[in-house]
Amino acid sequence: MDYPGNLFVVAAPSGTGKSSLVNALMQLDSHVQPSVSHTTRAPRGQEKHGREYFFTSETEFDAMVTAGVFMEWALVHGHRYGTSRKAIEERVAQGADVVLEIDFQGALQVKSIFTNAVLIFILPPSWEELRSRLERRGEDSAETIALRLQNAATEMKQVSQFDFVIINEVFDSALFDLKAIVHAQRLKFAAQRRARAEIFTALNIT
Repeated sequence: MDYPGNLFVVAAPSGTGKSSLVNALMQLDSHVQPSVSHTTRAPRGQEKHGREYFFTSETEFDAMVTAGVFMEWALVHGHRYGTSRKAIEERVAQGADVVLEIDFQGALQVKSIFTNAVLIFILPPSWEELRSRLERRGEDSAETIALRLQNAATEMKQVSQFDFVIINEVFDSALFDLKAIVHAQRLKFAAQRRARAEIFTALNIT
């Protein structure tokens, strides 16, 4: 699908720093907008309905799946997450660059629908650092942390299917890498032709 905006899909194991990087990117680049997913899990910390996620009941989620609202949905750490296809299409059709935080299963599903989507995977620098970050977060029990580490092993095996890989060892360096990917994508021929079609037409470039 040929839209003027770009769709960036960011996936990573829990605790890698994905949300912090995406939030920092949006603070630096007002043209990048978040995609807000639906989830059946409860809010954590200061999360608010409609900002980080749309928090829904299992029954509501079932109804949305039946109605075909989601272009993808997946079961992650015992909870379901889904992305509204209409919401994504409307934003990129208006020329916005949309960033979607998602698990690897959803990322690959999105790519099958939005072939121009840019898939970005974020890796931790080591297993020890990933465990330390999960423990410092202070939100999960020891059992949950063990499950997240187990799932991380499966998730990271999918990294070869992504377009770009960022290793979040030093936050500022990882943020620079993320900004570079976004900027480079905007300068690709296909993206420039979509975003600045009037210039290509005036120059007789097809």
